[in-house]
Amino acid sequence: MPDFVGISRNSFYEISNVEVGQHFYWQLGNFQVHAQVPITSWIVVTILLSLAIIATRNLQTIPADAQNFIEYVLEFIRDLTRTQIGEEEYRPWVPFVGTMFLFIFVSNWSGALFPWRVLELPNGELAAPTNDINTTVALALLTSVAYFYAGLHKKGLSYFGKYIQPTPVPLPINILEDFTKPLSLSFRLFGNILADELVVAVLISLVPLVIPIPMMFLGLFTSAIQALIFATLAAAYIGESMEGHH
Repeated sequence: MPDFVGISRNSFYEISNVEVGQHFYWQLGNFQVHAQVPITSWIVVTILLSLAIIATRNLQTIPADAQNFIEYVLEFIRDLTRTQIGEEEYRPWVPFVGTMFLFIFVSNWSGALFPWRVLELPNGELAAPTNDINTTVALALLTSVAYFYAGLHKKGLSYFGKYIQPTPVPLPINILEDFTKPLSLSFRLFGNILADELVVAVLISLVPLVIPIPMMFLGLFTSAIQALIFATLAAAYIGESMEGHH
């Protein structure tokens, strides 16, 4: 009689080792680290830090040029956070929401503007950080941790009372909602960015001169919108957790 347990176990191991495309790895001791996303993420972080240093190294009372632009971006993020969280509670959350927005925005635009594929790797190719599901899931989980922390910090353990209000009947649905929030955040961002890059790549391969240019401009617009949607929802979830109602 065949060993179905052994066969199924071997089949599971084979499936778990399946990869889509080729990837570039770093070997750290006994572990393999997927290196493509850290490389592009560090480039994005370097761009953001460089812009911040350049714009703030010589601050003036009357802003001009780069300082004026940075202050405009900061005011935009501050207004976004204030609108979603509220006048009294928004200030501590401006850095978090701003970091999310700027990282996603620059990552998305880097995928649309920067020719990552020009940088050759031994295996695989570089792409925007948000073109990887691991990045978007990590950002979504950070958002989940942030709104749980916000609710617990303000209300303590009474925060969990929202799950049984006004009655315990919707308890399973309320719990499920906290699982669907990071799922929707991560898959929405990942799906839109991946689809945009695939469409542009296909059009460039078919009609390399005229048609891809308007699609690239459309990609820049949708990339900015996706960053705005993610930051808005993150701030809205944080504000909702502190208000204690849906």
